[in-house]
Amino acid sequence: MDRFTSILTRGGDQTFAASPRRGAVISGVADTRVSALLCARLCHELSGPIAAINNGVELLADDADFARVAVELVGDSARQASDRLQFYRFAYGFAGGGAVAGAGPRELSGRFFDGSRITCEYGESVAVLPLDWQKLACNLLLVGAEALPRGGRLVLAAANLELEATGETAVLSSEAMAALTLVTPADALTSRTAQAYFAGLLAASLGCRLVGSAELRRVRVTAVALAD
Repeated sequence: MDRFTSILTRGGDQTFAASPRRGAVISGVADTRVSALLCARLCHELSGPIAAINNGVELLADDADFARVAVELVGDSARQASDRLQFYRFAYGFAGGGAVAGAGPRELSGRFFDGSRITCEYGESVAVLPLDWQKLACNLLLVGAEALPRGGRLVLAAANLELEATGETAVLSSEAMAALTLVTPADALTSRTAQAYFAGLLAASLGCRLVGSAELRRVRVTAVALAD
């Protein structure tokens, strides 16, 4: 059994000593900066469906003839907001050591991308991983979604916890690459790179590093076990 497989099967019981680099990046400054950027991202993600709910309510108030349209708008937008909140609660908020109440990460991911221009294949092999690893998997999906600005396909597999993103305009920028590998200083993070950086931090906490690669219409991000 290789070291990566050993790490996966041990799940939340890891006892790896932090490398100097891991200790350096998980600092108060980094935590504050990353938290602020991720909160800004979450607010941005929820602003659309919440605004649509408000528009639906205004339609109901202004013209009863639009009642059916307004109810559909409110219902669809409320479901979208709820699905996004539940996904982000797991991706950002799950702290390990317990079970997930309600839908699991695989179902949450399906709901998150439902109706979008991105199809998501959350492999069975990933769905049986410890929840800490599935939290990393969900954050990799968000990295992959950013690499598909015009839509495409995301596939998660557990061979080395690998994400593949394919699409006509699939691209992983050099800035995202640097953030994935925790090379970017915390004070240089932006709203576009914070997600990749956070995924890198999660991987480091699980004894791994993230390696990204890009080719025509395809991006891959793989978790690789840190050397002893």
